[in-house]
Amino acid sequence: MLTTSTTRVLTPADLSDVLAVLDQDPLANAYVTARVLDSGLEPPYLGGEMWGWYRHGELVSLCYSGSNLVPIGADAAAVRAFARHALRDERHCSAIVGSAEQAALLWSHLEPHWGPARELRPRQPLMATGALPPGITPDPQVRPLRKDEMGLALPASVAMFTEEVGFSPLTAADGGLIYQARVAETVGAGRCFARVQDGRVVFKAEIGAVTPHTCQLQGVWTAPELRGRGLATAGLAAVLRHALAGGAPLVSLYVNDFNAPALALYRRLGFREAGTLMSVLF
Repeated sequence: MLTTSTTRVLTPADLSDVLAVLDQDPLANAYVTARVLDSGLEPPYLGGEMWGWYRHGELVSLCYSGSNLVPIGADAAAVRAFARHALRDERHCSAIVGSAEQAALLWSHLEPHWGPARELRPRQPLMATGALPPGITPDPQVRPLRKDEMGLALPASVAMFTEEVGFSPLTAADGGLIYQARVAETVGAGRCFARVQDGRVVFKAEIGAVTPHTCQLQGVWTAPELRGRGLATAGLAAVLRHALAGGAPLVSLYVNDFNAPALALYRRLGFREAGTLMSVLF
């Protein structure tokens, strides 16, 4: 038995203990929980490593190290340990994402070695709802895209990513192959919802992480020339109806605090703040 504070890479044998830590904040941890449930902590499917920090033999904190570096349930001592672990190798992640306090503390340790970041987003409200908004009619034309409609999904997804992050995913070193594979996976799973008009997507939203506690929305986008006409309100109401009908007790998302139109939209749909996340983008 481990009797002192220590950090190690976790394995499928640790699955139940990992889920117990994740369940302490199921909304904030939705992204990582979904990866753990889908992979069973098997390395080929997890998309990275899960680090565990033990105090007196008990697993109390986690850090997912994949495309994102995500501290979970980490106090100051655990964050220091995770930072030391991260600095054993060169940076592989494209972002640090997590609860605002933990992500900020982790970044304070890593910034002298990894900085400067391309962008800091220190306050991203985590929002959730468990009901359809009264008085809003879901858009009947919003539907899951079919597997053969990848060609419709990709231009809208690239436009959303470029607007959100500041550069096209197709300019990545791999020519955007990994990004295109992720879009194809979302479409193939029936989780990319869109309104198709005149042969192109004019509104879309995706169900990303799915756990027993929540469905997490991502990739919400409306064609710029059609904004302000209620497409996103009715479109998201349709996605909410689908998610809640499928058994999700809560639908969640997170948004940049400077995006006033998006915040107003989500509040109009009944979303309320349930926490605060932070992102460090590289």
